[in-house]
Amino acid sequence: MKVLFIGGTGLISSAVSPLVVERGMELYLLNRGQRREFVPRGAKEIIADVKDPRAMADALTGHTFDVVVDWIAFTPDQVEADIGLFSGRTGQYIYISSASAYQKLPTHYLITESTPLANPYWQYSRDKIACEDRLTREYREKGFPITIVRPNYTYGVTTIPAGFMSWNHPWTLVDRMRKGRKIIVHGDGTAVFTLTHNTDFAKAFVGLMGNMRAIGHPFHITSDEALTWNQITQAIGHAAGAEPDIVHIASDFIAAFSPADRGGIVGDKANNTIFDTTKIKTFVPGFTATVPFSEGILQSIHWFEKHPERCTVDDAFNTLSDRIISANQRGLDLATMKT
Repeated sequence: MKVLFIGGTGLISSAVSPLVVERGMELYLLNRGQRREFVPRGAKEIIADVKDPRAMADALTGHTFDVVVDWIAFTPDQVEADIGLFSGRTGQYIYISSASAYQKLPTHYLITESTPLANPYWQYSRDKIACEDRLTREYREKGFPITIVRPNYTYGVTTIPAGFMSWNHPWTLVDRMRKGRKIIVHGDGTAVFTLTHNTDFAKAFVGLMGNMRAIGHPFHITSDEALTWNQITQAIGHAAGAEPDIVHIASDFIAAFSPADRGGIVGDKANNTIFDTTKIKTFVPGFTATVPFSEGILQSIHWFEKHPERCTVDDAFNTLSDRIISANQRGLDLATMKT
């Protein structure tokens, strides 16, 4: 099977790519060639800028594929370009959407693939919904062979997943814990959330590739393990050998100080997210997620410690965290002041 990954070296796809090669598929990675340490041996590279349609078309001249996966399409204009490039040139086009697109606030505790898509808090999620809508219309009207995959919060060894964190410098959270600095957990920390290790995601994803029964269908791929944010934070601390000094702060209060985090927290992580995984297990028999968070986060800590150059600290995030914590404490002091 001949497969094209647009991207293929990111947080999620870097676990899928080696499994694709291991399964004997002919894998091509189309990207700018800037993360070659994550290119698996045996994969072929096509170097092009995905933002340049002419360069993309030139790079793909003469190629057809059994499966095309776009890992880095976020807006409708990007999937529009893919439709133009791959109509008649692939047997299956897999679009990577997001489980954050599911209805917020949810009207039922259990999320299935038929849960409505609506997120008024996060433009990222609304763009993913718009991409799904455009692709679904192309499938219904012209038979473009789509499969839609909605990952939830999927992590691997190169990140430390948390509700409020520095995305570019994830080690900052561990550094704060080990130094005894306070750790912000949104809300009261009891919202239940699902984290999925990228190697578990990869097992299910590869089972959808070339699976003609999956054409026209959406799937979420997640673990069945659901933890509170308090439990997640405690597990990170345990793996790091530190007891996190948790301070609970309202999600809206955090977002007031950091508007960029409003979508990700208020529009996603502040909600209970428990997924029904029946559908993916039906289409990929035998799939089960086997990496509990306690094990996955330990792998992440060990990976960072073996790569000290990646143990960078985000001073701006630390300053922001301390400002939020101080402001929250002032409010608490005022509320408890005796008159």
